[in-house]
Amino acid sequence: MTRVLRGAVLFGAVGLGLGCGGASQRAAESAGDVDAGVLAHNREIGTRYFNEVWNQGRVDVLDELLTDNYVNHTPSTPNPPRGPKGLKPIVQAIRQGFPDLHFQIEDMVVTKDRVVLRTVMTGTNTGELFGAPPTGRRVRVNQINIEEIRDGRIADHWRVTDELSIQKQLQAR
Repeated sequence: MTRVLRGAVLFGAVGLGLGCGGASQRAAESAGDVDAGVLAHNREIGTRYFNEVWNQGRVDVLDELLTDNYVNHTPSTPNPPRGPKGLKPIVQAIRQGFPDLHFQIEDMVVTKDRVVLRTVMTGTNTGELFGAPPTGRRVRVNQINIEEIRDGRIADHWRVTDELSIQKQLQAR
């Protein structure tokens, strides 16, 4: 079950410290300071991003969810093109490698300009993955995703994935 924390959230208190990318830590916001509609919209964006784009492979939805200048700050895919056009081939490549790819949202923290999601990614590597042949192995890996919302759309993305765990799970035994 997804737990959603709204309103009085201080990122540093949950150990996420958003000092990366020049973002300063934000002071805690009381529930009365943030419009409930904005929080609901941001929650919907985070949910749709994983359910429609990653789980269903509907990359066309990225045109609706991401800004034209969207920046993917993920270190495993350095400097992809900005905007939806930069993320679409990444989603397609990962879904090719893991046709049964599924992200389960375990926790979600929503504020007026951020959605932080703790997810568990599962899938079976039955297709080519960035040029590597399929292993037939199933993976289960934890991630933390931070989505910055600007003008109602995702403008910046940071992700931390247990990459070593994926590599170990894909290795032949």
